[in-house]
Amino acid sequence: MDSPSPSSLLGRPCRHQALLTLPAQEAHVSAARHFAADLLETWSVPASERDSAVLIVDELAANAAQYGRERMTLLLVLDHDTLHIVVTDSGTTVERHRPDIAPDEHGRGTGIVQYLAQSTEVHQTRSGREVRACLRCSP
Repeated sequence: MDSPSPSSLLGRPCRHQALLTLPAQEAHVSAARHFAADLLETWSVPASERDSAVLIVDELAANAAQYGRERMTLLLVLDHDTLHIVVTDSGTTVERHRPDIAPDEHGRGTGIVQYLAQSTEVHQTRSGREVRACLRCSP
């Protein structure tokens, strides 16, 4: 099953949607996290699901800040009982194995996202990378 693109998610009728674009820098990861937390609370997403979503946003934004070059974009779409979290950046493919970094220091973020989300996808685009996670949310 093909997932809708971010632009098609924005154009579809849904309960809520929001888009945030920031410089791809670690200093802006907390802004993405706080934006998501505040927005999901406003959208009445239950606390346990909101916490999982904020952790997913934090991990994806941290990766985008680390590997992106210019900007990162966070798209949140709450469509019925599913929260779509899409983070794009202007980076290239991430090298999976880095011998200069101890395995217990990095690399857990993707596993955390895969554990919390019902589905995850990574796509390389012409302008960078897109990572999406879907999370079931109670209305």
